[in-house]
Parts: sequence; C-alpha cells; structure tokens
Amino acid sequence: MDLSISPKAEELRERTQKFIREQIIPLERDPRQDKHGPSEELRKELIALARQAGLLTPHASIEMGGLGLSHIEKAIVFEEAGYSCLGPTAMNIHAPDEGNIHLLEAVATEEQKERWLKPLVSGRTRSCFAMTEPTPGAGSDPSMLLTTAVRDGDDYVVNGTKWFITGAEGADFVIIMARLEDGSATMFLVDMNTPGLELVRKMDAMDNCFTGGHAVLQFTDLRVPAKQILGEPGQGFKYAQIRLAPARLTHCMRWLGQARRAQDIAIAYAQQRQAFGKQLGEHEGVGFMLADNDMDLQTARLHIWHTAWLLDQGVRGNFESSRAKVVCSEAEWRVVDRCVQILGGQGVTGETELMKIFQDMRGFRIYDGPSEVHRWSMARKILGSKENK
Repeated sequence: MDLSISPKAEELRERTQKFIREQIIPLERDPRQDKHGPSEELRKELIALARQAGLLTPHASIEMGGLGLSHIEKAIVFEEAGYSCLGPTAMNIHAPDEGNIHLLEAVATEEQKERWLKPLVSGRTRSCFAMTEPTPGAGSDPSMLLTTAVRDGDDYVVNGTKWFITGAEGADFVIIMARLEDGSATMFLVDMNTPGLELVRKMDAMDNCFTGGHAVLQFTDLRVPAKQILGEPGQGFKYAQIRLAPARLTHCMRWLGQARRAQDIAIAYAQQRQAFGKQLGEHEGVGFMLADNDMDLQTARLHIWHTAWLLDQGVRGNFESSRAKVVCSEAEWRVVDRCVQILGGQGVTGETELMKIFQDMRGFRIYDGPSEVHRWSMARKILGSKENK
C-alpha cells in the first residue's frame, strides 16, 4: 500500500479545502437551519456553490456527471468536505444520497438511472433509504424485516412502517426494503408523492446536520410497478451490503473532518486562553489531551485509507469496514469529547461550532450499525473461517 497522495488527489484536496473555508464555513450560522437540519432553500444555494466550484457529487462516475473518485480519493476529499457541517450537503456527498448514488450506479437499470439517478447526481433531487422499522421490525438485525410487498398483476402492494428515515421530508424518492411472499427481501424505487406513502411525522433527534431530518414513513396499500424493483427480486440484503460497506466508510471520512475541526478549535483556544499564570495548552492535562487527539485522528485516518485501498483493489472489505466503523466512530468521538473539556464553559455553548459537532457526532456510533453489532459480527468472522470475511 502506497501512502503517497497522487497529484490529482492533492489538487482536489487543496481545491476542496479552499472551497470549504472560503465559501461554506461563512454560511454555518445561516438562519435557514433548524433542529431538523438545513432548509431546502439553503441546500440549493450550497449545491449551486459546489457546482460552480466543480466539486458537486465528486464520487459519482464521470459518465453520470461526477469526478469518478476512487475510494482513496474519496477519503481525502470527503475529510476536507466534512471540516464544515455544511460541506457534505454542499458537495452532495451527505447521507443518505451518497450511499444511494453508489447503489443506483451499481444496480439500477438504464431507465431507472435516467429517471432517478441523474437528477440525484446533479443535485436537483434528494432521496432517502427506508429499511429501519419500529419494534419488532428490522433494525440492526435486517432479518426482522416486517414491511411486505405482495404481487398483484404488474404491481406490488407494499404495507409497513419505517422510522429513523434520514432526509425523508423533502425527498423526491425513496428506496424501500420490503419482504416478498417467499420471505426474501427486495428493494423498490418509489416517488415520495405516490398515493399510499405517508410521511407521518418528523422525529426529534440529537443531530441537525441532515436536510429533511429523520422521519416516520407509513406505507398503506402502496402500489409499485414491478419495473420499479431495484435490481433483481429477492436480492435486497445482497444489495444492502453493496451500499452499506462503502457508505459506513464514507461516514468515517466525513466525521474525521468534523473531528479535525474540533481539534483546531481546541488548539486555538489552548493557545490564547490563560490560566494559572500560563497559556492553557502549557498545562500537561490539556497538552496531553491534544496529543491524544492527534493520535486518535491519525489512527482513524489510517483505518479509513487502508479500507479504502482494499475496496479499490476489488476486495469486499466487509470485515475491514466494520473494523474501521468502530475504530473511527469511537476515536473521533473521543477527540470531540476532549475538545469540549478543553474549552470548558465555551465547549457546552454555541459560542463555537464545537457544541454542534458534539451533538451531531454522538449518533455516528449508531448510524450504519452500532459498535456492538460490528464487534459481534467481527467476532463471528474471527472465530469462523477467513472466507466469511
């Protein structure tokens, strides 16, 4: 594995860094945000800025209008985008659209790409992904899927409830995971304005970094034409892995940028704040926390880069992406938590971006599988055959 950065990646890193610092960070206090995230109006303005900078949807293929980034290149660019909470939204690399774009490129028919993928890549539309259900339905264990899809002529009739659906309000379409009569899981592409699909309510959440927040969706005799099946019937769980392994890694990339931002805020504070006759950072307790942060940031980055490199080699990387998800979510959380401690009273107020980063990041240890589920999955593979990795 070569850790050097290619000229292309270095140019993209510098361009992204400049774009985020000069055009996106000044908008972080824009009032067009609430407890459910940036408004659609603000999102469109951010998208226009990224389009003008040539940085919109860079992970999509060149054929679809993106930059065709490799996984390693994504690791570099996404970290820089994540330096601002608005960066991923501006560059159209936020969840769940980023993962849905990857999935649609891999699985969708040409007709489906024309109808749903191209507008998504261009930033003209948004999407959501509906798999998680209320108890006793699917969550960390997707095999508990309760939403059903029953064949009726040329259509399927879908019934069920989904929740924690990120970005649902204002989304143009949804990818629904449902169980067929034979028990297999299948994905369906459905426009959000289809009769039988209801957004029941938005859910209050600790984070507020996703346009559209998180919502509850209800499907009542929702009729979906068979041609709107994504990929092949019965392959839903397989396709979920195509989406989730890279998507959980891009979470790590974006949040690494936020953790690095937190460290920079803490360093600046430790350099200018005086306490007990000297600069705050000169006190060992504070200096050690900054040093621990640096180690955690580098550890997370190396896990991301290694897993990204494996994916670029064509390796499935399920085991490695689980490992990276646990290491990064916990290391990056420790960084932000220490930074709050260093800032003291300032750290628990909105005087800096740190409090927002803290609130947004806590969910990262749960998104795309809690740490405990990934550890359990890893343990099964460690104790079993290597082929299962």
